[in-house]
Amino acid sequence: MNHPTARAVDLNADLGEGFPNDRELLDLVSSASLCCGAHAGNRPVILETLHQVAERKVVLGAHPGFADRDHFGRRELATSAVAVEQLVLTQIDALALLAAEVGLVIRYVKPHGALYNQAQRQAEVAEGVLSAMARLQLPLLGQPGTILETRARALGVTYVTEGFPDRRYRDDGRLVPRSEPNAVLVEAREVECQVLRLIDSGVASLCIHGDDPRALENARTIRNLLERHSIVMKGFV
Repeated sequence: MNHPTARAVDLNADLGEGFPNDRELLDLVSSASLCCGAHAGNRPVILETLHQVAERKVVLGAHPGFADRDHFGRRELATSAVAVEQLVLTQIDALALLAAEVGLVIRYVKPHGALYNQAQRQAEVAEGVLSAMARLQLPLLGQPGTILETRARALGVTYVTEGFPDRRYRDDGRLVPRSEPNAVLVEAREVECQVLRLIDSGVASLCIHGDDPRALENARTIRNLLERHSIVMKGFV
């Protein structure tokens, strides 16, 4: 007798940025996107987080971003494809060396902040990210229906679609900028409805922002929701 395949989704968190909930979040997620030390974090913090990732057997990803600590890598910058490619390769190489110290390898890449957002809609930035990914041969996390997804699939780069349980979306599928009112969802019911919508739309991974004061609450809300709806939490690699 055939049984229907259970729905499954990855739950990732952006970690290693120096915020206090990394250890607890690693007990609740299946993937961890670790800061590479440019937009935030430092060697001791990243190494400690890598040890925790190894202990919990969570899938390790790299989270490169603009080296703009004053704005936490969330200020959009004018840049070139060549500069973006070099940024991504350099930061991932640095994280890979630290990961090797604890016996881990990087399994995917997810750009951070402004680099992430610009790559979704600016061809020049997208090309820089994808040039790096073609050399690294790693899966790339990003939003569905974007320039980045279209170009990634054309180039044969594995592209994993991601959704944000705690961020409000525009009608065209883009995120409401954090600078605008009500860009972040704070009510558990709103987060739950968004999670179900995102999963039904086919996203493969859900993101928890480790810098959010509600990160643990959001992660627990999502885990409880997945259990109630018999949705399996499973890494995508």
